[in-house]
Amino acid sequence: MTANARDTRHRRVLMTVDAVGGVWAYAMDLAAALKPNHVEVVFAGLGPVPTAEKIAEANGLGTLNWLEAPLDWMAGHEKEVAEVPRLIADLARREEVDLLHLNMPSQAAGMQTDLPVIVVCHSCVVTWFAAVRGTAVPRDWQWQYRLNEAGFIRADTVIAPSRSHSAAMEAAYGAIQNLRVVYNASALERSSEPKQDFVLAAGRWWDEGKNGAVLDAAAALSRWPVMLAGADRGPNGQYLRFHHADHLGEISRQRMAVLARQAAIVASPSLFEPFGLAALEAARAGAALVLSDIPTYREIWGDAALFANPHHPEAFADAFNRLADDPQQRAALGRKAQERSARFSLEAQGEAMSGIYSGRLGHTLSTAAE
Repeated sequence: MTANARDTRHRRVLMTVDAVGGVWAYAMDLAAALKPNHVEVVFAGLGPVPTAEKIAEANGLGTLNWLEAPLDWMAGHEKEVAEVPRLIADLARREEVDLLHLNMPSQAAGMQTDLPVIVVCHSCVVTWFAAVRGTAVPRDWQWQYRLNEAGFIRADTVIAPSRSHSAAMEAAYGAIQNLRVVYNASALERSSEPKQDFVLAAGRWWDEGKNGAVLDAAAALSRWPVMLAGADRGPNGQYLRFHHADHLGEISRQRMAVLARQAAIVASPSLFEPFGLAALEAARAGAALVLSDIPTYREIWGDAALFANPHHPEAFADAFNRLADDPQQRAALGRKAQERSARFSLEAQGEAMSGIYSGRLGHTLSTAAE
């Protein structure tokens, strides 16, 4: 069946995913949120192959195809990703989709297709270096700047997960046409489960931007145990050794959800966070949030969190100990975070993305008719 022959309310969208970072959870949750809006998702995976559990999850929500191509930030040279736009466009033709939703800007660079192209910039090495190192991207990675810029130019609509990140993108790349903000969301249900006396954090701790060393140092000064979920070894040999925090390693989404419901305090010391899904999931569970004082977290959480200097372990430890000693403040902060988390629902995200898809498809149809 061709796209033109389908029910005009029903759309097929090709969405790129990877199994390394938070894009996987974003894509799975969004695919579920899009179903009530008559959107069917075809996933195009890149990078390391996912686990059997993840493959089953994706196929339960759509159709998963895995392409033999690397992610741009895991590639050592531009040549390694040169074929990615063509591979995606070829898959889109075979699957007869109506629209492309690409979760990395570089994937759109120079893409040859008549279909509408939506690019979501969850993060990139250029904005990462600006936030974490305070420098431009190194010369050896300048090709990533060029590909991302080309992807923004090629895209019909570019989406950022927060106003703060959209500002960082334009500070790095200059003005970006058709730039929109659609906040991320969480599939977790609200929880009022009794809390336990520990601090929880989650992240790819080998990533310098997640700032795990500061949280490890804060754990030495915290009266409550600090538990860290997530990998400590990266795909390119990165490694962070923990001395004071209780490192749980990589755990399933289900196990993480259980811990988020139990933790009285959830922390994030990130230097770079375009949105911060772990904080949102903790807020849904009613945890008190202690977050790094960066623009994104200020934008999203306002007075519903405590903020600490991400360069000072003592600031995080002081916040942990203050909340540990004051159950009333801790409970009040958890209630505020939970109330604010309602703004970032899957329904709102699904409606926003469906509206963008429909707008681009309508524009394409009207342009073709001229």
